[in-house]
Amino acid sequence: MSTNTTGEMDYKTAKAVAKAKRPIYKKKRYWLLAIVVLAILISIANGGGSDSEEPEAAKDAGSTSQADKPKKDEKPADKAEPTEAPEPEMTSGQERAIDAAESYLDMTAFSESGLVEQLVFEDYSKADAEFAVNNIEVDWTEQAARSAEAYLDMTSFSKTGLIEQLVFEGYTQEQATAGVNAVY
Repeated sequence: MSTNTTGEMDYKTAKAVAKAKRPIYKKKRYWLLAIVVLAILISIANGGGSDSEEPEAAKDAGSTSQADKPKKDEKPADKAEPTEAPEPEMTSGQERAIDAAESYLDMTAFSESGLVEQLVFEDYSKADAEFAVNNIEVDWTEQAARSAEAYLDMTSFSKTGLIEQLVFEGYTQEQATAGVNAVY
């Protein structure tokens, strides 16, 4: 009994120490802030000088030939606008949540709901976390395969048991089944 208690205390102590240090998260927040500040400075520099002068020069150079081209290409212009429009409409919290979500996915596999829970755990609002997960490109089946592979590296599972574990973690039945089939 003392061996189990000692083993549990060692595990709990190690877990608490690892949680308390969190040097990776501190570095990420620092670099994330630096990247956001740098992006803002670059956008200010580009938006303040060269972008405002170029459209005026382009308008003066030949408005008739350029006016005809946008009318012909209205559909591509419409397609370009939605990709540009969401960027200015995003709040800083949403931008940070997207960056954090992408960073988490680089480190380990998450289900869609698991990633939302992780972002909420890291003090992002639920709305920002859900926005981030809905606005990043993720192959959830690939994430399920990565999770399945990680489980198989740690311990043995039956195929059915592994699928059930992935469903428990928040993957859909289809994602879990496809992920397990990819690695099993």
